Amino acid sequence: MNDRLDIKKYIRTVEDFPIPGIRFRDITSLAESPVGFAKACKELIELAEAFNPVSVVSIESRGFIFAGPLAVNLSIPFILARKPGKLPNDSYSKSFDLEYGSTSIEIQKNTFISNNDRVVIVDDLIATGGTAIACCEILVENFGIEKSNILFLGVIDLPDLGGSQRIKDAGHNIEVLVSY
Repeated sequence: MNDRLDIKKYIRTVEDFPIPGIRFRDITSLAESPVGFAKACKELIELAEAFNPVSVVSIESRGFIFAGPLAVNLSIPFILARKPGKLPNDSYSKSFDLEYGSTSIEIQKNTFISNNDRVVIVDDLIATGGTAIACCEILVENFGIEKSNILFLGVIDLPDLGGSQRIKDAGHNIEVLVSY
């Protein structure tokens, strides 16, 4: 994976956050830069557009920052994948492990997704891949989406944690803007 658009310079590294030993890649500095944010959004939009999706699913919460412009520019629905208890309607849920804990992700059952849809999933960071794979599994298992009809878009990849490879090994398409 090649780094696109030289956006690394807009991404801060915070040592020992949220726990000692973690080098946190902080996209807030990217979002705070009009030039960097515009470059990142433009590239994500182009990658998504080439995939021809009918909806975008985004993972709470930093993924929302990048998925909103993508959905607006492509004129497609923006579907939320949220942490447990945050959605008002009955939801499908999938548990997964993080690089420093475990949780689950939910998508509302009444979401307008059909089994032949092409879907783009957007998140800010790929670490262990657990969140992305859980989101993909909800779409495949509960909405009948074919794996080949899902494209996962990440802004930052941490390849040493193996997440992007796990996503590929699970049979999903993936594109990222920068790797650390």
